[in-house]
Amino acid sequence: MPGGDLQLAVMGKITQLWCASPSGILDLGCGDGIISRFLLDIFPAARGVLVDFSDPMLDAAREKVRGHSKASVVKADFATPLWLDAVMPSSPFDIVVSGFAIHHQPNERKKKLYSEIYDLLSPGGVFLNLEHVASSTPAGEKLFAEFFIDRLHAFHAKSNSDISREAVTDIYYKRPDKKENLLTPVEAQCRWLRDIGFEDVDCFLEVFELALFGGRKKKFSTPSSSRIISIWLSCLSRKTRL
Repeated sequence: MPGGDLQLAVMGKITQLWCASPSGILDLGCGDGIISRFLLDIFPAARGVLVDFSDPMLDAAREKVRGHSKASVVKADFATPLWLDAVMPSSPFDIVVSGFAIHHQPNERKKKLYSEIYDLLSPGGVFLNLEHVASSTPAGEKLFAEFFIDRLHAFHAKSNSDISREAVTDIYYKRPDKKENLLTPVEAQCRWLRDIGFEDVDCFLEVFELALFGGRKKKFSTPSSSRIISIWLSCLSRKTRL
């Protein structure tokens, strides 16, 4: 991924300044666990919860965080609110991060997911989303594609000097997962976060369609409507069992 070291460095600086001693970190759509390992290396006393729906990714994540005794790997799919059942016992979290995962969801689900994340955060908690976002114009999208193809070609050429840029371009445009990308401009997503109640919302790093954005939960806030409904249903369920 172009700029991976810088992306992690910016995430590290923000979390260290805004949440110096986190007790809980949630990595949503953790993939192979690279972000979790980076943050748990910075905050070794924190417990980490890594969530993904892919068994191969979860296996890779377990390997990445093997040295962190407080890290746990959980299988759940945040495409629906049911994922909350898997992480609610470990909440609240002081830091919630996600890396190149949420862009597969339609906009309405993205908005609801951001509200669910807000409710899982402790007061003052930090949410950072490292994400593939939409360009503002077709020209910007073309610039990103050319930049990304250059980086892909340079990467693959290290192990296969015969591979051409044309071949890499063909792979890039015809890759099967491209149709799963449901990209949204970063400006719109930052606006959603502010509407939910996040403070200090900003895009902290952006290179074409690669963006790191997020904000902080208010230190003194009331639960969102989705959280109130969730609490009410939980209480109703316990009453029914009794």
